[in-house]
Amino acid sequence: MRSLLFYLFTFLTLIYFVSLHPVMRRKIVLLVILALQTVVLCAQQTANEKQARRIFNQAYNQVFGEQGATLHYDVNIIGIYKTSGTIWYKGKKQKFVDERVNTWNDGQTAYMAFRKKKEVHIHHANSDKKDKYSGKFKFNLDDFDYSIAEDDGMFLITLKQKKKAKGTIKVVKAWVTKKGYEPVRLRIKVSIIWTTVTISDFKVGGIDDNLFVFPRNQYKDWKFIDKRNE
Repeated sequence: MRSLLFYLFTFLTLIYFVSLHPVMRRKIVLLVILALQTVVLCAQQTANEKQARRIFNQAYNQVFGEQGATLHYDVNIIGIYKTSGTIWYKGKKQKFVDERVNTWNDGQTAYMAFRKKKEVHIHHANSDKKDKYSGKFKFNLDDFDYSIAEDDGMFLITLKQKKKAKGTIKVVKAWVTKKGYEPVRLRIKVSIIWTTVTISDFKVGGIDDNLFVFPRNQYKDWKFIDKRNE
């Protein structure tokens, strides 16, 4: 950055001493000023993007890191689908409880206990067939351009999908606290559909591994359906 400014300054100095037509001189000076403004703007954008990525990574790792985390969520998909529940994460392991199902995922096998039907569906841990929304919300953090701003007393981090990325998620807007970078709200755009996720009761750490073990004895009278080969 310093070297580029030095060369620009030197170039302006040379123009001063070179005999040019006044109109031509003004045009050259204007072009140099515009170039300098572009350099400064690009530097600011780069700093903004680095800050946004750093804070988003910290917030993301608090939720999905090896230390584990838990939170309550309220989901609203453009008013068509609404649900709420509590979820626990620890690395690749998950457990969640919502209005209709209890799920345990120990990193290898997922068990979904549907309370109304009294059925337990068994899936591979990473299967997108566990529910119709699983595959829609997967994304690669490197597929996005990042920016950060302040909104409603929080940091608002915006992720916009890069042109050549192939994921289904186009935009992510994440509101996190300024202190601790705890997630508060998400807006996710899949194709043209927006989903809103409101987060509360967020806690990091203190998650026992036994929490993710399916308590088979509690469901011995239920119907088990193995979907791992489907």
